[in-house]
Amino acid sequence: MKEIVLNNKKNGMLMLILTILLYLAAIAGCVFGGMIVSNGGLPILLTISIIWLCIGWIPFCGLKILKPQEALVLTLFGKYMGTLKNEGFYFVNPFCTSTNPAAKTKLGQSNDVDSSNSQKPFSLSFKLEGSSVQMTSNKISLKIMTLSNSRQKINDCLGNPVEIGIAVMWRVVDTAKAVFNVDNYKEYLSLQCDSAVRNIVRIYPYDVAPNVDTTGDGIADDGSLRGSSEVVASRIRQELQEKVADAGLEIIETRITYLAYAPEIAAVMLQRQQASAVVDARKMIVDGAVGMVEMALERLNENHTIELDEERKAAMVSNLLVVLCGNHDVAPIVNTGSLY
Repeated sequence: MKEIVLNNKKNGMLMLILTILLYLAAIAGCVFGGMIVSNGGLPILLTISIIWLCIGWIPFCGLKILKPQEALVLTLFGKYMGTLKNEGFYFVNPFCTSTNPAAKTKLGQSNDVDSSNSQKPFSLSFKLEGSSVQMTSNKISLKIMTLSNSRQKINDCLGNPVEIGIAVMWRVVDTAKAVFNVDNYKEYLSLQCDSAVRNIVRIYPYDVAPNVDTTGDGIADDGSLRGSSEVVASRIRQELQEKVADAGLEIIETRITYLAYAPEIAAVMLQRQQASAVVDARKMIVDGAVGMVEMALERLNENHTIELDEERKAAMVSNLLVVLCGNHDVAPIVNTGSLY
């Protein structure tokens, strides 16, 4: 389906004025026609005026008003006639109907959230014999919209369940494909978004893990959901764009809005992270302490300040390590005697 943009229909004001003038002429025709009939004349003018008063409202159905970044897909007896995409006052065939199968679809996204307290400028609702009837505009928004799907629980490449949520910035670029190639382009986008997130997230570990290939080149790398969020979001956007191209949609950007371990393993993973942090900190402390001890022994040997045998060196190393690696302040014990 190829989109046909109708740019030569911006004559709505002219048709509106012409239709109103014809109505006024029909009213005048009824008056003068009645006078002619009463004087014995032919009722041709009266008949034409009455017929126009009965069917003259039909051209009003062809008047269409579009605001910036709005579009209207028109069909005539089931055939696609074209799309109005630019702002203006249009006049089209009065028997053309607008089509938008996703007009009533409500998703968790900008400009599309159903709220009972908010006004609906493009919706008209009324009650008829106790039943509610709602008329919704079939205009298609061409603005950039933000889709925020619900959080998903997905297993990463190591099998750990994680919860992730993303925000997708998208817009309609081909109205014909959006209306006719898929049944409902909003629901289609939402489902494809869930699928793309699941396909990409299962490739990455939550945190950096050894011997994990996330790029598919056969070489282990340091990619992770937590540390490579920009890369993950970019790959989600690319896969999502491939899936929704046939629906006439453009994916502008994707962002990870929420990322965490699933509640059932969150506490265990927190303890694991804490233990890893403690081990890394201890390793750094020990490396620094050993370096300081080595430096102290070298300085003593260079300056010949004191001669230490192996046993005294061992005792000195032990004391220094206890002082430097301890968690609390050391209370020294002064030995005034001999070690022997």
